[in-house]
Amino acid sequence: MFTSPSTKKAKNCRIARPIFSSILPFPFEIPQNPQIKRLAATMSRYFSRLLETSPVNCRIRSYFQCRSSNCQGLYNGHLSGSLTKMFATSCEKLLEDAPAENSVSDMLVDSFGRLHTYLRISLTERCNLRCQYCMPAEGAELTPSPQLLSQKEIIHLANLFVGSGVNKIRLTGGEPTIRKDIEEICLQLSNLKGLKTLAMTTNGITLARKLPKLKECGLSALNISLDTLIPAKFEFMTRRKGHERVMESINAAIDLGYNPVKVNCVVMRGFNDDEICDFVELTREKPINIRFIEFMPFDGNVWNVKKLVPYAEMFDRVVKRFTGLNRIRDHPTDTAKNFRIEGHQGTVSFITSMTEHFCAGCNRLRLLADGNFKVCLFGPSEVSLRDPLRRGVDDNELKEIIGAAVKRKKASHAGMFDIAKTPNRPMIHIGG
Repeated sequence: MFTSPSTKKAKNCRIARPIFSSILPFPFEIPQNPQIKRLAATMSRYFSRLLETSPVNCRIRSYFQCRSSNCQGLYNGHLSGSLTKMFATSCEKLLEDAPAENSVSDMLVDSFGRLHTYLRISLTERCNLRCQYCMPAEGAELTPSPQLLSQKEIIHLANLFVGSGVNKIRLTGGEPTIRKDIEEICLQLSNLKGLKTLAMTTNGITLARKLPKLKECGLSALNISLDTLIPAKFEFMTRRKGHERVMESINAAIDLGYNPVKVNCVVMRGFNDDEICDFVELTREKPINIRFIEFMPFDGNVWNVKKLVPYAEMFDRVVKRFTGLNRIRDHPTDTAKNFRIEGHQGTVSFITSMTEHFCAGCNRLRLLADGNFKVCLFGPSEVSLRDPLRRGVDDNELKEIIGAAVKRKKASHAGMFDIAKTPNRPMIHIGG
């Protein structure tokens, strides 16, 4: 199966470029025989995860990625004490945590052997806030309602994905709770055979009064967006009032037994980076997972690298204030670096999309409110599933369209500076 670079390519074989191709000095040939293809894809995933789980390699890779991204505090030529702690257990991942290979259709496996078992569905482009990093100041042109997916179409496509191996769905927007049929959508999705997790990302404005019913309808996990603990800042950032209602929703979720309640915080220099430790304090007495997210470029959000607070800097601020910070073992597909502080009920996470991307373990796909299918958050490529669905094509043809898009997925995004120059949609269209 392994060949030297000089070996002639076998007939009807293609050269796969696995994630570890820069480490192994030979190509990895995958014959077209279905059984051997599955075995080869499994080996590719094994070796790529093995590389990810190597503490030494991961520490060195993370360090040099951060050096190349001009992260602060990494100019000594060696890992400082806090950085050693930051990466020391960052790769304690278990291969047995990986999803069962035989439960995932080839439709969801890309050319790098990544299994895509997580689908994010945007239910609407509309929102009751106008967050500056999500919505352009002049607003965004919204898709006319007839061109958005209906409830029936959402369930149809979701069932197709779950039947092929997707086991987690996250509902996003816009703001998903403003959709009038949100409870019925949750109920139908939660009843799909094979779905293990039904999650939602919400701004929390109307969540508190709807959450008891949503939980009854099968909503099993929550992310609530909150970028500041100061009401005046909240109004400035979102161009709306509502800070108190978001806090009420967080407490309501805790009271209903959601554990953890994940709180997403986009950190921007000069706006809320002075509140990092205040957010961490929320984890002391409550089962809250604070998730600090690096500021990412999207159309209309006036991204600037000067606004970016890199993971290394955020981590350094936390470790200087809080003792007993310990790395939690991450799943290979986690987007976050997760930590627990001794004596705290909750946890702290960092989502490092810009300075240390996690593309190698990406298992996420996106279905937009207008029916477009997107395999990468930062990639401009989209393909419509709505149009062929409305033309009446059968599920096999839809699977072919989906599978072809997944196979075209690139190994990683282009990097934050190239992303900033690449046309993409506003986050309000893509879904958070």
